[in-house]
Amino acid sequence: MLDLKISGGSVVDGTGAPAFRADVGIRGGRIVAVGDLTGQGAAEELHAEGAIVTPGFVDLHTHYDGQVTWDPALMPSSLHGVTTAVMGNCGVGFAPVHEADRAALIALMEGVEDIPGSALAEGIRWAWEGFPGYLDALAATPRTIDVAAQVPHDALRMFVMRERASAQEAATDGDIAAMRAVLREALEAGAVGFSTGRTDNHRSATGAATPASEASVRELVGLAGAFEGLGHGVLQAVSDFDMARGPDPFDGEFDVIEAMARAAHGHATSLSLMQRDGDPQQWTRILSRAEAAAAEGVPLHVQVAPRGIGVLIGLTATFHPFMGKASYQALAHLPLEARVAAMRTPEVRGRILAEPSLPVAGDGSAIPPLVDRLLAIIDQVSFKMFRLGDFPDYEPGLGASIGARARAEGKAPLAALYDALLEQEGTELLYFPIFNYQAFNLDVVGQMMNHPLALPGLSDGGAHVGTICDASFPTFLLSHWARDRATGRWSVERAVNFLTGRAADFLGVADRGRIAVGLRADLNVIDHAALGLRRPRMVRDLPGGGQRLLQDAVGYRATLVNGVVIAREGVLTGALPGGLVRAGR
Repeated sequence: MLDLKISGGSVVDGTGAPAFRADVGIRGGRIVAVGDLTGQGAAEELHAEGAIVTPGFVDLHTHYDGQVTWDPALMPSSLHGVTTAVMGNCGVGFAPVHEADRAALIALMEGVEDIPGSALAEGIRWAWEGFPGYLDALAATPRTIDVAAQVPHDALRMFVMRERASAQEAATDGDIAAMRAVLREALEAGAVGFSTGRTDNHRSATGAATPASEASVRELVGLAGAFEGLGHGVLQAVSDFDMARGPDPFDGEFDVIEAMARAAHGHATSLSLMQRDGDPQQWTRILSRAEAAAAEGVPLHVQVAPRGIGVLIGLTATFHPFMGKASYQALAHLPLEARVAAMRTPEVRGRILAEPSLPVAGDGSAIPPLVDRLLAIIDQVSFKMFRLGDFPDYEPGLGASIGARARAEGKAPLAALYDALLEQEGTELLYFPIFNYQAFNLDVVGQMMNHPLALPGLSDGGAHVGTICDASFPTFLLSHWARDRATGRWSVERAVNFLTGRAADFLGVADRGRIAVGLRADLNVIDHAALGLRRPRMVRDLPGGGQRLLQDAVGYRATLVNGVVIAREGVLTGALPGGLVRAGR
């Protein structure tokens, strides 16, 4: 007798092999049969006729590190087929930590990942100091999906070096040895890896640089030594690749990352990859260096997004084009309805449109310097801002932009932006793909995804909650790249492998990512023809009344974790079969 049988579906097993008609039998949270199970009894049956049956998706790049302690649902990832989420990316997280440093880690996460500090302060249920204690706390908390945790460099540095870490002091030999020992202890307790962040766009809530952003090659190489002799563990890094290290900032900075990867004793490293407008060919240099390293046996990979990387802007969001205007700042404290009413008056509209934008980044602000640079050229930037609509188009042409439409109508782009943000009673959100969209199409993204070193990533699930909802990446990849796009289209089998088997193999978790007898029953049943995204929406459900963006999907008939249905037709069932992935166990 089976616990559950998924019958009549087209199995896309996560290996990349052609889909095949089969039933899937589940018992005790495991797949026990794949084939014709006609007549096989089951306590529950899911009919999958006309649907594909896939492994659950493995998301390598999320930031649920705090949310996971209070929120068992882990939306939005759990609404988009993700059954395993990897946290602790970009060097930020909440363990290890001394009690006196908890507020500092909250301020760091608030600034780097745009998660309200009040929500973190009220929501996090602190029950640990060392990283093994953090893992124990996660293991004791039921949730919808599985989570895995990496050791974040910033927290590790602060744990050992205390106030010297935030002061950007160089680590001594003793500091490095102590950090390596703490990292090793965490890896042996089941941490899946180590992450470091090296980008000027990451700032704490006070505007300060992150503790590990200027860590030396000596420090990174020393920490990588913690992986020696272990059978598990990966490394992750994000960098602007423009640090002033040597005569060529790019090569000097890449040398630092590569040195860390070489010192990790064969353990794989992944780097964030995107096309930046300021250096639109940098991504090709990153790939060239990664290819060269891989050819020498250094396992360097790149994490890529399936669409433009940017923000949603609006009066309810974290950013919008008028946030630096003095006349807007005088209204910013008002409730949305009153703010919109005031902004619709000719007097206020005229003043805001005429005023220069004041600086919003700098000391005391978590807003990265990039924002001020963009606000200074907002008329130009308006040509990369788009209405999403009820059925979002994430590959719009230049002619659909706010700026282009304004020009066609004889309007000033800034005035058109102003009017657009007042639509939907001030709740309108505009899509601004800052990276990966210089040519107003996703051709470059396709080249990145097609690279043999590419991994799915950068969804930032749980982070940037007032600016993005990129946890919907898996849904977009399967619907856009494996169905809708006219050119460069992927097969469904390839897309599913990218999201499942390939990601699981990189992480080194052999019990998931494929549909085969003996593996975990983490599965999706998807009506691929109907799969799609809906307009992102702002909800106020974080602790302390904080808000975040969610995005609904259609086409997911069911998602299973450990053989239990956690969602049906895009709605969570309330089941909490998820737990903690302990690497090496």
